[in-house]
Amino acid sequence: MKKFLFVATAAAVLASGVGTRADIIEQVLVKVNGDIITKTELEQRQVSALRQRLNGQNVDPAMLKNDEQLKKALAEITPQVLVNAVDELLLLQHGKDLGLHLSDDQFKQVVNNIRKEQKLEDETKFQQALAQENMTMDDLRKQLERQMLIEQVQRQEVGSKLTITEEEARQYYARHPEEFTEPAAITLREILIDVPAAPGGAAVSAAADEEAQKKIADVRARALKDEDFAKLATEVSGSASKANGGLIGPFSHDDMSPQLQAMVDKMKPGEITQAIRTPRGYQIFKLESVKAAALQPFDSVRDLIADKVAGARTQTEMRKFLMRLRAQAIIEWKNDELRKAYEKQIAADNGQ
Repeated sequence: MKKFLFVATAAAVLASGVGTRADIIEQVLVKVNGDIITKTELEQRQVSALRQRLNGQNVDPAMLKNDEQLKKALAEITPQVLVNAVDELLLLQHGKDLGLHLSDDQFKQVVNNIRKEQKLEDETKFQQALAQENMTMDDLRKQLERQMLIEQVQRQEVGSKLTITEEEARQYYARHPEEFTEPAAITLREILIDVPAAPGGAAVSAAADEEAQKKIADVRARALKDEDFAKLATEVSGSASKANGGLIGPFSHDDMSPQLQAMVDKMKPGEITQAIRTPRGYQIFKLESVKAAALQPFDSVRDLIADKVAGARTQTEMRKFLMRLRAQAIIEWKNDELRKAYEKQIAADNGQ
């Protein structure tokens, strides 16, 4: 009951009028080529979109009724929710016109794959999982068929237009070098000498701090006399990296603290920093290597370029295809405010 109350309240923020439960369930908001989108369906989509926007946060009716920020968020998402609902219905209708459907064998195979991936081979666990989602096998089949029809329509109507020529790929590569440039990478080795924490949260004693300073100075002097830094790290370091001879990285320049950045910027590979005081104690670093930023060769990123170009073209071609479906459709709105929100979002999407 709480879930129902929430979605009903959500719709009430944006749709005029408040009816009985039966009215809410049966109220038709829009007809698309004769197929309907009900108030209940819109409410469910609003709830899903709102929770996604709030990173899965649960929202109860009182919060939605009294929280102005939530009301504003709901108002902001609803136009796109309406567009998505109508577009999905148009795609499903087109898929059925093409004779597409989910066969029994296909459904069984998809369900078997889901059960394996989710480790739900046990029938009881699988049925429990469905119950937790308030779904029946029939609900699952309808959901999977909707997904399949939309994907197949996209492949048939858009996929055939996604062939990427060599010239297009090279032009994209030339226009977007930053997407194919490996960032500069720095590799260090570290040695940490811990300063023991004082009991009871008291300040660290001066003696303990001074002893750690002497130890790190001694270790640094040994490293400067060409003792193997990796062996020294394994021998005396208090850091977990001692297992790898103190090796850390590779990482980007920006991943370092400003203090360490300033030191490393003046160093050459093989050089060792002065001791740095950290919350745990004293550290020294040896610069192992610096790899400059480099543009990856075209041939090594050809497939990545094709994916990027295809992705951008898919959006463009899908937008064109949906515009044609909308233009050919008979869309009858039963709520003028929702119609205005829908049309405003369509105009914004088309850059009007």
